[in-house]
Amino acid sequence: MTLLNADLSVWHQDKQMVERIALTIKSGQAVTLIGETGSGKSLFADAILGTLPKGLCASGSLSIEGTAVDVQNPKALEAFWGRRISVLPQEPWRALDPLMRARTQVAEAHKLVAGSATPLADAAADLTELDLEDAGGKYPFELSGGMAQRLAIAAARAGGAQIVVADEPTKGLDVARRDDVARRLDAVTQAGGALLTITHDLELAEALGGEILVLRKGGLIERGEAERVLSAPTNPYTADLLRAEPRHWAPLTKTQVGKPVLVGHQVTVERGGQTLFRDQDITLHAGEIVGLLGPSGIGKSSLGDTLLGITAPAGGTITRCNAAAKRYQKLWQDPPAAFAPHLSLGRGLRDLISLHGIEPDRLPPLLEKLRLEPALLDRKPDEVSGGELQRLSMARALLLDPVFLFADEPTSRLDPLTQREVMDFLTDLARENGIAVLLVSHDPDLIANSTDRQISLTPA
Repeated sequence: MTLLNADLSVWHQDKQMVERIALTIKSGQAVTLIGETGSGKSLFADAILGTLPKGLCASGSLSIEGTAVDVQNPKALEAFWGRRISVLPQEPWRALDPLMRARTQVAEAHKLVAGSATPLADAAADLTELDLEDAGGKYPFELSGGMAQRLAIAAARAGGAQIVVADEPTKGLDVARRDDVARRLDAVTQAGGALLTITHDLELAEALGGEILVLRKGGLIERGEAERVLSAPTNPYTADLLRAEPRHWAPLTKTQVGKPVLVGHQVTVERGGQTLFRDQDITLHAGEIVGLLGPSGIGKSSLGDTLLGITAPAGGTITRCNAAAKRYQKLWQDPPAAFAPHLSLGRGLRDLISLHGIEPDRLPPLLEKLRLEPALLDRKPDEVSGGELQRLSMARALLLDPVFLFADEPTSRLDPLTQREVMDFLTDLARENGIAVLLVSHDPDLIANSTDRQISLTPA
């Protein structure tokens, strides 16, 4: 049985943003879209869901479980949300209600969408399956990025829709959690559903199997069975994409580091009244890149916030050496947190430049190095891709001449090619300007090949 049939293109006025792509997904089938950041993957999915950003429109044909849908009228798709088609969002913070506790969010979907008679029990079972049984009474802001991602997955799946669209479902998750999500997504097809996944995680694409579509600059350049595309690609770009995975990178060349820019002694960190870890010593030197390891929820982001002075340590001391507070900066795991949602990106950056007396001509070279089109500055944060917003957040931090950067999953939304370019840029910048970088990533290969040394957090 065909569950999803799409033949769509995406337009901005008379400019074609995504060329027409024909896609059929049958019961029990998985399809995965891969390609560089900004290639049109999410826009194509948005056209299917009726969630294209303002100013964009879809053309072509679409049917869901045999029912034709008018793609010129995105509101026509709202009746399908949750019941026939569900979304695992790229940004969990945008999908979760900040005023609702975790268990209640999942239970609401079970009750109102699936019609369950035991919504709280069903929600508790979902949370336990995703190792979130202790998070049921917490609000989203009390969860780590990885935990919030898993909560969003539980809430999205609670309605029981046969068609699942997963947009970067494993970003920010460690390997064990990624494999858990892969099994949960695979269960969709095993139960006769249809799965459309957008990902930069090629190991996830391999685990899901099915068909792979490779997009570049809004066009489809290769498609085929996952095993064939990932082992013997026919397009040179696809081959380059595969070779750019962190496991193929050369290890970072060691360098002479400078003076300490931050020293933490016997640091203990708590969150929500719970001690995450205790008595951690940490010294970061100018020009040094240090990897921070540990499973999701152990407190990596909380340690970074403590080192930056955003939160106070529960114990120990932190010394920030000889620099203004504004030069201790963070690259957020979820970049929407770094931008005002109601302002254009350009307005936000211009305000920053004006506030701190920065030379305006410093911005264009940063945008060029980060492969960002100046036209993106006219848009609001929710009108650009996650990868583009991540790189814009990097530009924003770098304008302040940081001596320390807490880089919290700074490349989790980037395709392998862009990820490698951005990490090379960040490394060169750290070496040339004497910036100490504390890098968080759940990719052990990226940490191994991109850092001078590593620190592992262990639970209290």
